[in-house]
Amino acid sequence: MSIKTSPKSSSFSVSTHSKKSHILALAIASGSLLTGLSATSTVQAAGLGDLFGSSESSSKSKFLPVDQAFQVSTDSTPVKAGTRLSVNFDITPEHYVYKKQIKLTLPAGVTAAPFTFSQTPYSIDDPTFGKVLVFDQANMVATTTLTNNSGKNIDSAAIVVGWQGCAKAGLCYPPEKINTTVNIVAASTQVSADSESTASSNRLRE
Repeated sequence: MSIKTSPKSSSFSVSTHSKKSHILALAIASGSLLTGLSATSTVQAAGLGDLFGSSESSSKSKFLPVDQAFQVSTDSTPVKAGTRLSVNFDITPEHYVYKKQIKLTLPAGVTAAPFTFSQTPYSIDDPTFGKVLVFDQANMVATTTLTNNSGKNIDSAAIVVGWQGCAKAGLCYPPEKINTTVNIVAASTQVSADSESTASSNRLRE
């Protein structure tokens, strides 16, 4: 008895081999396409990075935030004439504060003597205000005396300190304000207390 081999097995083998070749060729083509797209995307991303700058470099500004360029605080002390108010400016190098822009907003009945300054201002030709006096020292204190003429004591009187500064590199910051509270004795009360103190001193001398 003889066994005949079917010719279909050979055909099936060739067909399977052909299909595998097509699949392999398709996979290679797909890989090449993805590689090309990846390279194109990389080039495009690099181009955008060159145009807008990297996220790290763009996050670093040339200018400091105003609260880092200038640290401003206040301090108050009762004195014979009223209340002494000191405005302390810690100025970062390469920055300055306008002398005339240091101002106070006061409650009704309260007056302030002209500021005295711990540092000497100097004149510059400012691009915004022209010839002006400025302070660029590391620390500068502006001091005034507040007097209460309202006839009654003011506890926690609301005082607003206005000021403005610039960076020498070319940025003028907007006007800034800080709020503080000060206890101010009425002028009449202060006078009465001083008179009583003087009378007591005279009685002791007698």
